[in-house]
Amino acid sequence: MPVEIYDPTLEVKAARLAYAPRPASLQGLTIGLVDNTKFNADQLLLRVAGILEREHGAKGHLIRRKKNAAVPAHAELIAEYQAQCQVVVAGIGD
Repeated sequence: MPVEIYDPTLEVKAARLAYAPRPASLQGLTIGLVDNTKFNADQLLLRVAGILEREHGAKGHLIRRKKNAAVPAHAELIAEYQAQCQVVVAGIGD
């Protein structure tokens, strides 16, 4: 039986990311919160929303839950955020 050997020293190709421009202020903006279904992610996001509203003037928030943590947000969720939110918070990890 032949043995395959993989070379881990191959050069990694860097991918460029284009970030959305940040607003100058959160004053009056609606914050979208992406709950990725991990334990207590919703509670943490609600606390973040409270801070952004109290201390930075955000006018409110919209929290929605992804189908599960392993998949990207579904198209309907993205469309709802695009229609109703100016800023979105995501990325809760373990």
